[in-house]
Amino acid sequence: MAGDSIAVVDLDRCQPDRCNYECMNYCPPNRTGKECIVERSDYFGEDEPHEGGDDQILISEEICLGESCGICVEKCPFDAIEIINLPQELDENPTHRYGENAFGLYGLPAPESGTVTGILGPNGIGKTTAVRILAGEIEPNLGRHTDTPSWDEVMDAYRGTGLQSYLAELREGDVTVARKPQYVDKIPSSFSGITRELIEGVDERGVADEITERLDIQPVLDQPIDTLSGGELQRVALAATLVRDADFYFLDEITPYLDIGQRVTASRLIQDLAADGDRSMLVVEHDLAVLDLLADSIHVAYGEPSAYGVITDPKSTKSGINEYLSGYLDNENMRIRQEAIEFEQHAPRVASNTDTLVEYPALSKSYGEGEFSLDIEAGEIRNNEVLGIVGPNGIGKSTFAKMLAGKLDPDEGSLDANLDISYKPQYVDIDQPMRVDAFLSSITDQFGSSYWEPEIAQPLQLQRIMEQNLTDLSGGERQRVAIAACLSKDADLYLLDEPSAHLDVEQRVLATRAIRRYTENHKATAMVIDHDIYMIDLLADRLQVFDGQPAEHGHADQPVGMREGMNEFLANLDVTFRRDQRTGRPRINKPGSQKDREQKNAGEYYYAPADDEEL
Repeated sequence: MAGDSIAVVDLDRCQPDRCNYECMNYCPPNRTGKECIVERSDYFGEDEPHEGGDDQILISEEICLGESCGICVEKCPFDAIEIINLPQELDENPTHRYGENAFGLYGLPAPESGTVTGILGPNGIGKTTAVRILAGEIEPNLGRHTDTPSWDEVMDAYRGTGLQSYLAELREGDVTVARKPQYVDKIPSSFSGITRELIEGVDERGVADEITERLDIQPVLDQPIDTLSGGELQRVALAATLVRDADFYFLDEITPYLDIGQRVTASRLIQDLAADGDRSMLVVEHDLAVLDLLADSIHVAYGEPSAYGVITDPKSTKSGINEYLSGYLDNENMRIRQEAIEFEQHAPRVASNTDTLVEYPALSKSYGEGEFSLDIEAGEIRNNEVLGIVGPNGIGKSTFAKMLAGKLDPDEGSLDANLDISYKPQYVDIDQPMRVDAFLSSITDQFGSSYWEPEIAQPLQLQRIMEQNLTDLSGGERQRVAIAACLSKDADLYLLDEPSAHLDVEQRVLATRAIRRYTENHKATAMVIDHDIYMIDLLADRLQVFDGQPAEHGHADQPVGMREGMNEFLANLDVTFRRDQRTGRPRINKPGSQKDREQKNAGEYYYAPADDEEL
């Protein structure tokens, strides 16, 4: 194989007990007597440790003919093989490779003192690997997984770069690291006790009171950690990270389960900590609005998920995001995606007058004296519309959904809509001991049909995970399966609670298109509760705004047009948005900037009308 190509074998998918080694039998070099594709037991010594089973295959990258052949890729019945031509511009050795036919990472982000550095890229592209290297958990092997280089060789590879001094200090043990985990719902399984014990137990800077107050988690400090909601766990995890006294902070997805106000608060807290002393902040985030607000610069990550990843040199936040969305990196002269990720160019959309699906009266619900109460103004949900639901956490959005579904009776007002509702909950729990394809086929008779595949499976990128067990899926994979399960049912109303959680930017756009396309093609109605402004902006026809005092009292207006609803919602948060003139993407205005002040004075929090005209 040419030096600019790699072979990747997915050991989770390689199933030699269920095939006839078609890859080996049809491989052209193998047929000429060369050992290009072999069983691992024939490659490794008897006592030599190696990844994978003895009967699983290994591909010699020196002998392989490369992507121009690709016969083994086509013949593998389990889609376990990838032969990939690396970009011609990628003339360096890998920073790290996990082994033969395994994932390889090229490049590293460079932490800078006093700044917030962002990483933007798809899931499975090596962001976590990069952070583990920077945290000292992995020593980079420069692609030499069998002949591990010395540390001096590693330092030579990075001599003259911004990483040289950092890696030297890391080697000497002069760098301390604090990490916030990606999946905060796993915290209760690793810590038992009350919230206060968790935060105060790691408070190395003596700032627990200040941090918990700013993140508004003081009300749950004396609650057991396993009783917290996802949004509360996310803020607790962030607090437990930021109270540490570290040189390098790594924050993996700060926005899932947080409402927009909480996202802005968290962003400002991180910025304040970065500016306070010589601390480096590295943030992996898929919410572009937050990344735009938070990061001083970003690294773009691209490649083939689970195969190889490349991390670029730092770019300005605006340029990096726009280049990533366009699919073309200017400085690298590199196309990383065939099609650009595009946003609607003329928001807000004008809602069409359609027939009413359900008309509901004024409703109220109280959970008891001194407990949470909710008031809903009378309104309607229209046929063939996507109704966006926005508002803070703990404000009653799920309560309203349960009343519509008939799972919760209102105290005042009556609902006899008798709607069939397909519901995707906020917290995805599908730990059933079965494969993805078996799970989805149990939901719909249309599984695998000519309409189901292009409308649901393909947009949600489910093909490669169909044979995996539900229990082995990542958070993003579970989210996509849950969305597919929701849309696969026959229903009057499709209710999706935070479908954006743990999805990367591309996956969010694809999921949005899948939901939108399904409602349009099937004349279906959907209600989407989400805190991602981008998803709401791309998806919703109308908006219903919830406000009030979280955990105490909630109030919901009747659904209104997008501009009216977003202006009301964002005014409550004191946040303004504008459209990027190049991409059309929504961007948060810097607080106190001229644009921010102008829009607030005009009462136009959701884009100034001139912004739409400039596009």
